[in-house]
Amino acid sequence: MSGKRSAMRAAFCVLILACGLTAAAAAEQLPRIANPAGAAPPGRPLLVLFSEEGCPYCARLRRDFLLPMQRNEGYRRRIAFAEIDVHEQPALARRYGVKLLPTVMLFGPSGEPLAEPLVGYNGPDFYGAYLDERIDTASKKLR
Repeated sequence: MSGKRSAMRAAFCVLILACGLTAAAAAEQLPRIANPAGAAPPGRPLLVLFSEEGCPYCARLRRDFLLPMQRNEGYRRRIAFAEIDVHEQPALARRYGVKLLPTVMLFGPSGEPLAEPLVGYNGPDFYGAYLDERIDTASKKLR
């Protein structure tokens, strides 16, 4: 009987640990904003993910690139991160020409776009290079 109890206890601990890790991952997110104007910190571009709830490509982009970048000290020194839900801010999405999701844009302090938008996400192949190129362009425009 004690062998069954021990196995049940171990399975329960694994379940508790898995739930905790899932909750921690779900709690990590990009800061939500209503407008990029005034949201960029001084001297740094604001990277904004335009997304919508239930968009699998948005979720993959967030998980594969944007959340790891947000945790990276080097990127946090260079840029700020935010997310805008296009269903909550449809006029803003139209204003910036966002038609496909996900769309990543970099903004200056007045809400002016600083680089060409990065539209769509199919996977990590060259995405990081394209994103870094836009971050470099945006950073140079702020200097």
